[in-house]
Amino acid sequence: MDTAVLLSMIVATAPPVIFAVLGETICERAGVINLGLDGMLVLSAMTSFAAAATTGSLAVGFLAGAAVGILVALVLAIGTLTLRQSQFAIGFVLTLLCRDLAYVLGRSFEHQAGPQVAPLSLPGLASVPVLGPIFFQQNMLVYAALACVFATWFYLYHTQAGLRLCGLGENPQAAFARGVNVVRQRYLYVCLGGALTGLGGAAFSLFVRPGWCRPDGITGTGWIALAIVIFGGWHPVRAALGACLFVALQILAVRWQGALPSGIPSQLLTCIPFPLMIFALLLVTLTRSEGTQRVLARLPTGLRNVIERFLNILKATPPAALGRDFKRD
Repeated sequence: MDTAVLLSMIVATAPPVIFAVLGETICERAGVINLGLDGMLVLSAMTSFAAAATTGSLAVGFLAGAAVGILVALVLAIGTLTLRQSQFAIGFVLTLLCRDLAYVLGRSFEHQAGPQVAPLSLPGLASVPVLGPIFFQQNMLVYAALACVFATWFYLYHTQAGLRLCGLGENPQAAFARGVNVVRQRYLYVCLGGALTGLGGAAFSLFVRPGWCRPDGITGTGWIALAIVIFGGWHPVRAALGACLFVALQILAVRWQGALPSGIPSQLLTCIPFPLMIFALLLVTLTRSEGTQRVLARLPTGLRNVIERFLNILKATPPAALGRDFKRD
């Protein structure tokens, strides 16, 4: 496969995962873990397609997906921030509930035709050598995803509000002492993360794989998105690159199915991206392990330096207050 074509396919297919990892990055930066991500993606994908197919409007479909993401995120926020219940338990229950709701409520929309996002090349930029076909001969959804990556990065690291957001996940007590309403701000960012996740589900059913059926192809992507956020070190650009890596593995797995020897199931390759991302997550975890440092100390200096440079690329530290309940002192 031509490299430019492969890169163009990756960029075109990545928006659902990019929106999901950006939403989870914002949520976790605020100190809240959303384990309901997978169910939110499935339910928003179904709702978006159902709304778009019923009204004939893509805009309504995307708004419906974002609204579903916000509503589910609001349930998570009420349960964890107001009622102070376990983030892990509520998130996991929401994943199961949303998935089953999507399967039950979406029965009448299975295998139906509906509107889908059309290509939209950017005049002047589409003809740029190499970069034009990859980035500027796509559609509004791809451009929106790339813009969201830049906007999230800029907001987190170059605005006062973004620094306060990071403070919610690092040291909420200090943020509260400086006059920040921690609970209110966490509500805001959990709902914002839910809206982005809802757009990810809409992007899947209205563009990447138009339509709705059970089981839906986006099932399981939420769990991978959670791993990608950790792999990306809670940094929006690194997380987006991790999303593209996962999509690239999926595309290559499908393309290489015909190369498998007879007798080996073709489904084997399509499953490979998932354990590979888990392996990458394991590598990130090992960079923080004291055992890893002890092993490195016993290696020859040259080899140790090479390994340490590689591990430093993967090194990531989670927000210090991630998953912890905030209590006013």
